[in-house]
Amino acid sequence: MFTVNLNRWRVYLFAGVLALTVSTATLSPSRAWAQARVLPDFTDLVEQVGPSVVNIRTLEKVKPSASGNADEQMLEFFRRFGIPVPPNMPRSPRPDRGQPQPDEEQPRGVGSGFILTPDGYVMTNAHVVDGADEVLVTLPDKREFKAKLIGADKRSDVAVVKIEATGLPAVKIGDISRLKVGEWVMAIGSPFGLENTVTAGIVSAKQRDTGDYLPFIQTDVAINPGNSGGPLINMRGEVVGINSQIYSRSGGFQGISFSIPIDEATRVSDQLRSSGKVTRGRIGVQIDQVSKDVAESIGLGKAQGALVRGVESGAPAEKAGIEAGDIITRFDGKPIEKSSDLPRMVGNVKPGTRSTVTVFRRGALKELSVVIAEVEPEKPVRKAAASEPKAPVAGPAQALGLMVSDLPDALKKEFKIKGGVKVDAVDGPALRAGIREGDVIVAIANIEIATVKEFEGALAKIDKSKAVNVLFRRGELAQYALIRPMR
Repeated sequence: MFTVNLNRWRVYLFAGVLALTVSTATLSPSRAWAQARVLPDFTDLVEQVGPSVVNIRTLEKVKPSASGNADEQMLEFFRRFGIPVPPNMPRSPRPDRGQPQPDEEQPRGVGSGFILTPDGYVMTNAHVVDGADEVLVTLPDKREFKAKLIGADKRSDVAVVKIEATGLPAVKIGDISRLKVGEWVMAIGSPFGLENTVTAGIVSAKQRDTGDYLPFIQTDVAINPGNSGGPLINMRGEVVGINSQIYSRSGGFQGISFSIPIDEATRVSDQLRSSGKVTRGRIGVQIDQVSKDVAESIGLGKAQGALVRGVESGAPAEKAGIEAGDIITRFDGKPIEKSSDLPRMVGNVKPGTRSTVTVFRRGALKELSVVIAEVEPEKPVRKAAASEPKAPVAGPAQALGLMVSDLPDALKKEFKIKGGVKVDAVDGPALRAGIREGDVIVAIANIEIATVKEFEGALAKIDKSKAVNVLFRRGELAQYALIRPMR
């Protein structure tokens, strides 16, 4: 090896490879400490948290119609993310193993988990244990236990299993509010069945929307099939998330992985341990994002809140007076920055609780009181009832590319609305804005209308050279459109 000192830079020539490093001996203490922070040492963290991370294997009984086995460690990945199984992956048992017999247990999948309590509660992903007939938990000291499934919640992808053991090393739960984008984090798990594998990276983003109830932590920590259910650990040795998903076009890790925030996971696990299921609140609305253009045109200002596209019949929202077309801007006083915030906030409220909802309607804010109900299976949205055709009424609406008529009583009853105008023909600006024949317009330029006469009166007051906002119903769903004039 050949070494040359150049001030504080040190050049190494070893086996024909040139390497350039910084000599920390010539750095000031503050700069040396800064360098140490940039390149952390994870060895203490591995020793601290490693004993709490477990390997989880699942077995399933062979059904009479079973067509064979496959590489279960890869199939766990394909099943989770909906990726087609490669044609060259074996789908039938090897000849030397013979055909599995009905009710014979065979490997189904592999994952990871971590010890929540010294008496044997283990947290993992719901998809790791989903459909398993038997769950086996292997500790780092090689002890193996059959686990009992305490509960699994598919919405959050969190599950809790229990093993009969005591004196186990439980993890420390971190404070997710202290987690910062850019800080170092570490993962321990069993990718492809390789137990106690450590990977590290940084937090790439927080509050990443990929699910109804979960604002995920995005990292660049290497996560692969089998890592699912393992802990994401900060530099204080605390668990801040459960490794759950990756983004990939090839089926392998590509630098983007997602973890369930530990505060959300703990909230779910507490309910699973106490009752075996998770209870969530609901108010019975179908929502959508509020675009910047719509927010500006209706006077909301910035794009925020959740646009109510539909209200379920008899649901808490209907009883509270929430209407299709409202924009919910606050829930229990907390601002709703994006539509996905609303189901999370409502879902965390105990059913039966009375909450306040602030809505933006026709240019003004209104506060309503709603009693939270329990989540139930989603109801199908009804389609608009067929009605007898009426002769369309022409007028100022034609300038927007619309021909409208008064709303039949049957549709008023169907939609539970006072009035509106039915779109009988659409062309030009209105067609480009997304309005279709059969839609029902209930407001224009923040003016509620019930008849064609009111509709034309509202049109007469607006500036035809500027975009106009239109609130319309399609079936049971409401949405906004911006009709822009021809230029």
